[in-house]
Amino acid sequence: MSVGVGRGSRGHILSELGLAIVEVGEELHGTAVVTPHMHVPGTARLRTSVLAAWADNLAGLLAARVMNPRVPVTIELDVHLHAPAPGDGEVRAVARVVKAGRSIFVAEVEFVSAEGEPLAVAGASFMLAPDPAVRLPERLSIGDPPRRRLAVPLAERAGCRRGEPGTAVLERSVDGLNSSNTVHGGLLALVAEEAVLSVAQGGTVCSLGLRYLQAVRVGPAVASAGLDQGLGRVEVRDSGNGDRLSVIATVRTFASA
Repeated sequence: MSVGVGRGSRGHILSELGLAIVEVGEELHGTAVVTPHMHVPGTARLRTSVLAAWADNLAGLLAARVMNPRVPVTIELDVHLHAPAPGDGEVRAVARVVKAGRSIFVAEVEFVSAEGEPLAVAGASFMLAPDPAVRLPERLSIGDPPRRRLAVPLAERAGCRRGEPGTAVLERSVDGLNSSNTVHGGLLALVAEEAVLSVAQGGTVCSLGLRYLQAVRVGPAVASAGLDQGLGRVEVRDSGNGDRLSVIATVRTFASA
Protein backbone atom coordinates (compact mmCIF):
# COMPACT_ATOMS: atom_id res chain seq x y z
CA MET A 1 0.00 0.00 0.00
CA SER A 2 1.04 3.59 -0.47
CA VAL A 3 1.46 5.09 2.98
CA GLY A 4 4.63 7.13 3.00
CA VAL A 5 5.33 6.94 -0.71
CA GLY A 6 7.56 10.00 -0.99
CA ARG A 7 10.72 8.30 -2.23
CA GLY A 8 13.63 9.27 -4.40
CA SER A 9 14.40 12.63 -5.95
CA ARG A 10 11.35 12.42 -8.22
CA GLY A 11 8.89 11.26 -5.58
CA HIS A 12 6.81 8.11 -5.82
CA ILE A 13 5.53 7.01 -9.23
CA LEU A 14 1.94 6.64 -8.04
CA SER A 15 1.90 10.06 -6.39
CA GLU A 16 2.03 11.41 -9.96
CA LEU A 17 -1.49 10.09 -10.56
CA GLY A 18 -2.69 13.29 -8.91
CA LEU A 19 -5.02 11.95 -6.22
CA ALA A 20 -5.81 14.63 -3.63
CA ILE A 21 -7.09 13.17 -0.34
CA VAL A 22 -8.99 14.81 2.53
CA GLU A 23 -10.60 13.50 5.70
CA VAL A 24 -14.39 13.85 5.93
CA GLY A 25 -15.44 12.50 9.30
CA GLU A 26 -14.44 8.83 9.40
CA GLU A 27 -14.17 8.66 5.61
CA LEU A 28 -11.42 9.59 3.20
CA HIS A 29 -12.40 11.43 0.03
CA GLY A 30 -10.19 11.60 -3.03
CA THR A 31 -10.31 13.56 -6.28
CA ALA A 32 -8.18 13.33 -9.41
CA VAL A 33 -8.32 14.45 -13.02
CA VAL A 34 -7.89 11.83 -15.74
CA THR A 35 -5.14 12.61 -18.26
CA PRO A 36 -4.09 10.82 -21.47
CA HIS A 37 -1.00 9.43 -19.70
CA MET A 38 -3.39 7.33 -17.57
CA HIS A 39 -5.11 5.76 -20.60
CA VAL A 40 -4.96 2.16 -21.73
CA PRO A 41 -2.60 2.27 -24.75
CA GLY A 42 -4.51 2.68 -28.01
CA THR A 43 -7.72 3.79 -26.27
CA ALA A 44 -9.21 6.85 -24.62
CA ARG A 45 -10.07 4.92 -21.44
CA LEU A 46 -8.65 5.25 -17.94
CA ARG A 47 -6.64 2.23 -16.84
CA THR A 48 -8.34 -0.01 -14.31
CA SER A 49 -4.95 -0.34 -12.60
CA VAL A 50 -5.06 3.40 -11.88
CA LEU A 51 -8.37 2.91 -10.06
CA ALA A 52 -6.75 -0.01 -8.21
CA ALA A 53 -3.82 2.17 -7.17
CA TRP A 54 -6.16 4.91 -5.95
CA ALA A 55 -8.26 2.38 -4.03
CA ASP A 56 -5.14 0.88 -2.44
CA ASN A 57 -3.96 4.35 -1.46
CA LEU A 58 -7.24 5.40 0.16
CA ALA A 59 -7.95 2.07 1.86
CA GLY A 60 -4.33 1.80 3.00
CA LEU A 61 -4.46 5.19 4.65
CA LEU A 62 -7.62 4.16 6.49
CA ALA A 63 -5.83 1.01 7.63
CA ALA A 64 -2.81 3.03 8.71
CA ARG A 65 -4.95 5.16 11.01
CA VAL A 66 -5.95 1.98 12.86
CA MET A 67 -2.73 -0.03 12.70
CA ASN A 68 -0.27 2.82 13.26
CA PRO A 69 2.67 2.63 13.96
CA ARG A 70 2.75 -0.88 12.40
CA VAL A 71 2.62 -1.04 8.60
CA PRO A 72 -0.51 -2.48 6.94
CA VAL A 73 0.16 -4.81 4.00
CA THR A 74 -2.39 -5.37 1.23
CA ILE A 75 -3.54 -8.97 0.97
CA GLU A 76 -6.54 -8.55 -1.36
CA LEU A 77 -7.58 -5.78 -3.72
CA ASP A 78 -10.38 -5.76 -6.27
CA VAL A 79 -11.94 -3.21 -8.61
CA HIS A 80 -15.14 -3.61 -10.65
CA LEU A 81 -16.32 -1.08 -13.24
CA HIS A 82 -19.94 -0.35 -14.13
CA ALA A 83 -18.96 0.49 -17.73
CA PRO A 84 -15.80 1.32 -19.68
CA ALA A 85 -13.89 4.00 -17.81
CA PRO A 86 -13.92 7.63 -18.94
CA GLY A 87 -10.98 9.19 -20.73
CA ASP A 88 -11.13 12.62 -19.15
CA GLY A 89 -12.82 14.64 -16.44
CA GLU A 90 -12.68 14.37 -12.68
CA VAL A 91 -12.94 11.13 -10.73
CA ARG A 92 -14.12 11.25 -7.13
CA ALA A 93 -13.70 8.52 -4.54
CA VAL A 94 -15.07 7.80 -1.08
CA ALA A 95 -13.33 5.25 1.14
CA ARG A 96 -14.99 3.74 4.21
CA VAL A 97 -14.01 1.24 6.89
CA VAL A 98 -15.82 -2.10 6.69
CA LYS A 99 -13.95 -3.94 9.43
CA ALA A 100 -11.19 -2.83 11.77
CA GLY A 101 -10.08 -5.98 13.56
CA ARG A 102 -6.94 -6.72 15.54
CA SER A 103 -5.19 -8.45 12.67
CA ILE A 104 -7.33 -7.82 9.56
CA PHE A 105 -8.60 -4.52 8.20
CA VAL A 106 -11.14 -4.20 5.36
CA ALA A 107 -12.26 -1.08 3.50
CA GLU A 108 -14.43 -0.27 0.49
CA VAL A 109 -14.12 2.51 -2.08
CA GLU A 110 -16.72 3.99 -4.41
CA PHE A 111 -15.71 5.90 -7.54
CA VAL A 112 -18.02 8.38 -9.25
CA SER A 113 -17.73 11.09 -11.89
CA ALA A 114 -17.92 14.79 -11.08
CA GLU A 115 -21.61 14.55 -11.98
CA GLY A 116 -22.13 11.72 -9.51
CA GLU A 117 -22.40 8.94 -12.08
CA PRO A 118 -21.16 5.61 -10.64
CA LEU A 119 -17.88 4.48 -12.20
CA ALA A 120 -16.55 1.61 -10.10
CA VAL A 121 -16.49 -0.07 -6.71
CA ALA A 122 -13.42 -1.48 -4.97
CA GLY A 123 -12.49 -3.37 -1.84
CA ALA A 124 -9.22 -3.99 -0.05
CA SER A 125 -8.03 -6.13 2.86
CA PHE A 126 -4.89 -5.58 4.91
CA MET A 127 -2.85 -7.36 7.56
CA LEU A 128 0.02 -6.20 9.74
CA ALA A 129 3.46 -6.43 8.12
CA PRO A 130 5.19 -9.57 9.43
CA ASP A 131 8.25 -7.58 10.54
CA PRO A 132 7.29 -5.62 13.68
CA ALA A 133 10.35 -3.40 13.25
CA VAL A 134 8.87 -1.82 10.11
CA ARG A 135 7.15 1.42 11.04
CA LEU A 136 4.98 3.97 9.30
CA PRO A 137 6.30 7.48 8.71
CA GLU A 138 5.44 10.01 11.39
CA ARG A 139 3.14 11.86 9.01
CA LEU A 140 0.63 10.26 6.63
CA SER A 141 0.03 11.74 3.18
CA ILE A 142 -3.46 13.06 3.81
CA GLY A 143 -4.30 16.59 2.76
CA ASP A 144 -1.17 17.09 0.64
CA PRO A 145 -1.80 18.55 -2.83
CA PRO A 146 -0.27 16.60 -5.72
CA ARG A 147 3.15 18.07 -6.49
CA ARG A 148 3.93 16.35 -9.77
CA ARG A 149 1.82 14.86 -12.55
CA LEU A 150 2.66 12.14 -15.02
CA ALA A 151 4.70 13.54 -17.90
CA VAL A 152 4.77 10.24 -19.83
CA PRO A 153 2.42 7.23 -20.04
CA LEU A 154 2.16 5.37 -16.74
CA ALA A 155 3.71 2.12 -17.97
CA GLU A 156 6.71 3.98 -19.35
CA ARG A 157 7.13 5.94 -16.12
CA ALA A 158 6.95 2.75 -14.07
CA GLY A 159 9.39 0.79 -16.23
CA CYS A 160 6.68 -1.69 -17.20
CA ARG A 161 6.89 -3.25 -20.65
CA ARG A 162 5.06 -5.96 -22.55
CA GLY A 163 6.96 -9.03 -23.72
CA GLU A 164 5.59 -11.91 -25.71
CA PRO A 165 1.76 -12.02 -25.92
CA GLY A 166 0.38 -12.64 -22.43
CA THR A 167 3.46 -11.38 -20.57
CA ALA A 168 4.68 -8.14 -19.04
CA VAL A 169 7.68 -7.15 -16.93
CA LEU A 170 7.94 -4.48 -14.22
CA GLU A 171 11.37 -3.32 -13.08
CA ARG A 172 11.95 -2.68 -9.37
CA SER A 173 12.74 0.98 -8.70
CA VAL A 174 13.24 3.06 -5.56
CA ASP A 175 10.33 5.32 -6.47
CA GLY A 176 8.01 2.33 -6.88
CA LEU A 177 8.31 0.88 -3.38
CA ASN A 178 5.94 0.92 -0.42
CA SER A 179 6.57 1.44 3.29
CA SER A 180 7.88 -2.13 3.57
CA ASN A 181 10.49 -1.43 0.85
CA THR A 182 8.86 -3.91 -1.53
CA VAL A 183 7.22 -3.25 -4.90
CA HIS A 184 4.01 -1.29 -4.46
CA GLY A 185 0.77 -3.25 -4.87
CA GLY A 186 -0.63 -0.65 -7.27
CA LEU A 187 2.29 -1.24 -9.62
CA LEU A 188 1.76 -4.99 -9.41
CA ALA A 189 -1.81 -4.29 -10.55
CA LEU A 190 -0.31 -2.40 -13.51
CA VAL A 191 1.95 -5.26 -14.63
CA ALA A 192 -0.94 -7.75 -14.30
CA GLU A 193 -3.15 -5.44 -16.38
CA GLU A 194 -0.44 -5.04 -19.04
CA ALA A 195 -0.08 -8.81 -19.40
CA VAL A 196 -3.83 -9.11 -20.00
CA LEU A 197 -4.02 -6.16 -22.37
CA SER A 198 -1.31 -7.73 -24.52
CA VAL A 199 -3.82 -10.42 -25.54
CA ALA A 200 -7.11 -8.50 -25.10
CA GLN A 201 -7.25 -7.27 -28.72
CA GLY A 202 -8.04 -3.65 -27.93
CA GLY A 203 -10.24 -4.36 -24.91
CA THR A 204 -9.96 -2.88 -21.45
CA VAL A 205 -10.19 -4.46 -18.00
CA CYS A 206 -13.63 -4.25 -16.38
CA SER A 207 -12.89 -6.35 -13.30
CA LEU A 208 -9.57 -6.92 -11.55
CA GLY A 209 -9.15 -9.03 -8.42
CA LEU A 210 -5.68 -9.40 -6.91
CA ARG A 211 -4.50 -11.77 -4.19
CA TYR A 212 -1.13 -10.74 -2.79
CA LEU A 213 0.67 -13.91 -1.69
CA GLN A 214 4.20 -12.64 -1.16
CA ALA A 215 5.99 -9.31 -1.56
CA VAL A 216 8.12 -8.64 -4.62
CA ARG A 217 11.42 -7.87 -2.90
CA VAL A 218 13.99 -8.20 -5.68
CA GLY A 219 12.28 -7.99 -9.06
CA PRO A 220 11.70 -7.59 -11.80
CA ALA A 221 8.09 -8.65 -11.42
CA VAL A 222 7.04 -10.84 -14.34
CA ALA A 223 3.33 -11.30 -15.16
CA SER A 224 1.92 -14.16 -17.25
CA ALA A 225 -1.72 -14.04 -18.34
CA GLY A 226 -4.20 -16.32 -20.05
CA LEU A 227 -7.48 -14.97 -21.43
CA ASP A 228 -10.46 -16.95 -22.78
CA GLN A 229 -13.77 -15.33 -23.76
CA GLY A 230 -13.05 -12.28 -21.65
CA LEU A 231 -12.10 -14.15 -18.47
CA GLY A 232 -8.47 -14.37 -17.51
CA ARG A 233 -6.00 -15.39 -14.83
CA VAL A 234 -2.63 -13.77 -14.17
CA GLU A 235 0.38 -14.89 -12.18
CA VAL A 236 2.98 -12.35 -11.08
CA ARG A 237 6.35 -13.72 -9.96
CA ASP A 238 9.44 -12.19 -8.35
CA SER A 239 11.92 -13.32 -10.98
CA GLY A 240 14.96 -12.21 -8.97
CA ASN A 241 13.85 -14.05 -5.86
CA GLY A 242 13.63 -17.65 -7.03
CA ASP A 243 10.71 -16.86 -9.36
CA ARG A 244 8.42 -16.97 -6.34
CA LEU A 245 4.70 -16.54 -6.93
CA SER A 246 3.71 -13.13 -5.55
CA VAL A 247 0.27 -12.30 -6.96
CA ILE A 248 -2.63 -14.20 -8.47
CA ALA A 249 -5.14 -12.05 -10.32
CA THR A 250 -8.51 -12.75 -11.89
CA VAL A 251 -9.71 -10.41 -14.65
CA ARG A 252 -12.61 -9.77 -16.95
CA THR A 253 -12.43 -7.53 -19.97
CA PHE A 254 -14.76 -5.27 -21.88
CA ALA A 255 -14.90 -5.70 -25.64
CA SER A 256 -12.74 -3.48 -27.83
CA ALA A 257 -12.84 0.12 -26.61
